[in-house]
Amino acid sequence: MNLHPTPALLDSLYWITLVAVVVSSASGVLKAGFKQFDLFGVIIIAIATGLGGGSLRDLLLDREVFWIRDHIFFVASLIGAMVMFVTARLVVIAPRFFLIPDAAGLATFAIAGTLVSLMLDVSWLIASFMGVMTGVMGGISRDVLCNEAPLVFQSQLYATVSWAGSLLFIGLMYLGLDVLVAAIIAGVGIFVSRLIAIKYDISLPKFRFKH
Repeated sequence: MNLHPTPALLDSLYWITLVAVVVSSASGVLKAGFKQFDLFGVIIIAIATGLGGGSLRDLLLDREVFWIRDHIFFVASLIGAMVMFVTARLVVIAPRFFLIPDAAGLATFAIAGTLVSLMLDVSWLIASFMGVMTGVMGGISRDVLCNEAPLVFQSQLYATVSWAGSLLFIGLMYLGLDVLVAAIIAGVGIFVSRLIAIKYDISLPKFRFKH
């Protein structure tokens, strides 16, 4: 499936990516905040979280890195980080609250990554996996910088719902749905599925040796 980069499509991609950057950066601030890092450390982790997944995607696709081409994404990451930094000092935030913006970032980046890949005439399977990588790599960078095992490798249906949502997004467009409508349906599906998995502790079987 190949999507021609029409003005409407590019506009949808722009706003989806912008939302993804802001909410992912916010999750990075909260995770770093629980480690009691200073302002500079918090901002670095927020930027790595908000921009890391899309950067790796663009490098693999031999595409100009999105936030270097348009610095508004870098600015949005900084603003999102600063707003969350100040908010956390004024409002009591539960330790697990960061999972909500994290789930929102996972959903929006998965859709954005898939959409970018399809616009570059990548096969649907690789495009769906690029969506997964875009969705999870920022969180992996965040967790590694916070000296923790990446959430994606041990949490409830993290990359799984991302990949399922990317495939759903492609399937809905194949059936003729408008790109934006398909993006909303698939994105909300990823977000809600991730929160349900967290609430009911639904996860894939873990590796273990037979004794």
